[in-house]
Order: sequence, then C-alpha cells, then structure tokens
Amino acid sequence: GGRAKLAAATEESRSRLVIEAESLTKTVGSAPDHRLIVKDFSTRIMRGDRIGLIGPNGAGKTTLVRLLTGQLAPDSGQVRIAKTVNPAYFDQRRASLDPNKTLWQTLAPEGGDRVLVRGRSRHVVAYLRDFLFDEKQAKALVGGLSGGERNRLLLARTLAQPSNLLVLDEPTNDLDIDTLDLLQEVLDDYEGTLLLVSHDRDFLDRLVNGTLVMLGDGRVREYAGGYSDYLRQSAEETRPAPRPTAAVERRGEPQAKSPRARLSYKETRELESLPGEIERLTLERADLEALLADGALYTRDRAGFDRATTRIGEVRQALAAAEERWLELEAKREELARE
Repeated sequence: GGRAKLAAATEESRSRLVIEAESLTKTVGSAPDHRLIVKDFSTRIMRGDRIGLIGPNGAGKTTLVRLLTGQLAPDSGQVRIAKTVNPAYFDQRRASLDPNKTLWQTLAPEGGDRVLVRGRSRHVVAYLRDFLFDEKQAKALVGGLSGGERNRLLLARTLAQPSNLLVLDEPTNDLDIDTLDLLQEVLDDYEGTLLLVSHDRDFLDRLVNGTLVMLGDGRVREYAGGYSDYLRQSAEETRPAPRPTAAVERRGEPQAKSPRARLSYKETRELESLPGEIERLTLERADLEALLADGALYTRDRAGFDRATTRIGEVRQALAAAEERWLELEAKREELARE
C-alpha cells in the first residue's frame, strides 16, 4: 500500500497547489532602460498560504504579483495556476468606484438588499456596519466619501466577491488606524490564499507565513515567516568568504581595479543599527496608536491629541524610511557578497 499512499499524497498536494512558477524570467521596459525584474525564479504557493512580498520601491513587486496571477506573461519559464482559483484584487491605485452610485448600489449592483459574503447572505446595511459605516451612509453617494471611507468601501466590495485567492497591493497605504485594524481582522478570517504586497512590517508579521523578498537585479529570495523572521534569518545567514585574489596579484594586475566587495564601515554600522531603530519606532507607533485609540483623549486633552497625531505621522514616515533603507543596504550587502 506504500505506493498507493504516496500517489494519494502527491494527488493531495497537487490539489492543494494554487500557483506553481517555474524558472520565471521577466524584463520590463525597452532598451536601454529595460530592467530585469525576475530571473530564473521558481516557487509553489499552496492553498491557505499567506505570502508577503517586500522589496525597495521600484523592485517590481506588482510585476511579480501579476506574473504569479497570470495577468502578465513571463519572457521565459511558466506559471501554472489551479483551475479552481478565483482571485479578487484590492488595489487602491487602480480601483474604480462610481462616485454617482450609493454605497448600497456599490455593494448590491444587481439590486435587492442582500450581499453574499463568503457563502453567507448578509443584509447590505449590516455588512456596511462591519466596515464602520452607519446606516444613514448606505444611501449616500460614493462621491461624498473621505479617502479613508472610500478605502473601507473598496475593501468591503473586494471581500464580498467570491474568491479563494486574495491579492492586496500596498493595502495599508493611507489607511487610518480603525481601517487598518479592521483589514487585519478581516484577513485573519479569510480562508483562502493571500498575496500581500506591503512595506508595513507589523502588518506582515501578523498575517503572513512566507515572505518573498525582491533584492533587485532579478533576485527573489524566499523566507519562511513574516518580515521580522526575514530580518532575523538574513542577518544569521553567513556571509560567503571572499574569493582568493592571490592569482590576480601574481599576474601583476593593479589591485585598484577590484571593486570593494563589502559595505563601507559607515554602511555596515547603519545596517547593524537599523533593526534596533525599526524596533524602537515600531514600539513608539504602537504606544501612540494605543493613546489615540482612547476616544476621550480629544475632549480631555486637545493639545495632547494634536501632539500625538502629529507625532504618529512622523513616526510612520521615519519607520517607512528606515525599513526602505534597511532593504536597500541588505540588497547591496547580498550583491557584494556574491561578487
């Protein structure tokens, strides 16, 4: 029965396979400005996986997502997507909401007062309430919504689509704290597979079980766990020993030609200090979020409320900058270690 068992196991894993990418290579743009986004990248994404994609701005995270979901063809290699995959996309930049429709019409375009959410029929107003809208807003026009409310409606509409693969591209940008918490709760309950492009370390740590890191020049590395797990694992990875240069010296070639195959002292110190800095800012952000979550603060201490609001904006910016810089230096360190 060993062989039958094995066949059943492979069949089971095949039925759990959502996306299989083999030796993907993709270049975007035309010469001389073309950029290699992915080079010879393979991965398997199984049902229920929650994969985060991180990397410096412009590394091609959105392009990789589009390759993995079959919206974009690779230059070489292939992507196989399970026939049963039914994707939904949350992308604030490309999403369109009709400003002349009401919130109700947006969620129930066919009319009626019910919306089917992951197999359960819900009343439109009750469903809107899940997304922090009150019933008076149900008949209001989308055009009158604030940016934050628009994002929440977009989220509600995306999650009401029947899907077993949810793709979110930078979903946390411009979200207020309430919406952020809500998004996290909703995603926690989502039973399908998640592909999540984000810079938000905290958010990724809470949600993903695997991370794809884009390091530039087509290099994509895969790590188990979230953003912090990746930081830890990549710090632990031993740096390869430099290749011996004796042969070059014997041939009398000038030493000056060989590039300095390591980060400068200043960069090394910066790379070592950034995780601590990121940690400190993350804690400060959490403290400020907790402070601002106190509904009475505004009336009790208006000046304190204003200070905290200003500060949380600064902290979020500093945190994004520190994380971006860390990724840049880490990519450079890997690059140099390979030379």
